[in-house]
Amino acid sequence: MKKYVITIARGYGSGGRTIGKMLAEELGIHYYDRELLRLASDDSGINEELFARADEKIKKSLLFKIARKSYNGELIPPDSDDFVSNDNLFNYQAKIIKELAEEEACVIVGRAADYILKDYDNVVKVFVHAPLEDCIKTLKEMSGESEKEIEKKIASIDKHRAEYYEYYTGRSWDDAKNYDLCLNSSRLGFDKCVEIVKAYLDIRFR
Repeated sequence: MKKYVITIARGYGSGGRTIGKMLAEELGIHYYDRELLRLASDDSGINEELFARADEKIKKSLLFKIARKSYNGELIPPDSDDFVSNDNLFNYQAKIIKELAEEEACVIVGRAADYILKDYDNVVKVFVHAPLEDCIKTLKEMSGESEKEIEKKIASIDKHRAEYYEYYTGRSWDDAKNYDLCLNSSRLGFDKCVEIVKAYLDIRFR
């Protein structure tokens, strides 16, 4: 099988990260999530903490409703005042994501990787979602927080992810047209989600 990349966008509490880890383990390939921040920091020389602060979030401003910064691959040079801007932090993460896609088979979670790699023919783009009540139940078992607190957290995090995605891509984060597979992890369970992605890989690349 050729080198392939599985990108996973996910609703908070849907188990997308867990499914990504399971896929990477079963396929014997690397899993990239927060490690992307370290790699981008090493490549750019920009403090990793700055990447962490900007991770899948955008700064709210009056201009946000008017302007979009659709990713075009251009890096801002170190002598620019915008070198450590959120836009350039995204650009360096995107550079790392492209390099990984060219070098190895892997799973990449979040960070608009599906859009960054939209012109690559070796990419399988997955969106994992689940009904709100099931996400609340999953997160409650993990955190012990109240259902009201968890529901607010889900709404806030998914809102940030959607805004981040739209800002850099000009697309809607939860639009099925962006993905090869949209999986309801509540209906299927994690194991079957993994099976479906593996079957799709087999059909498409073999």
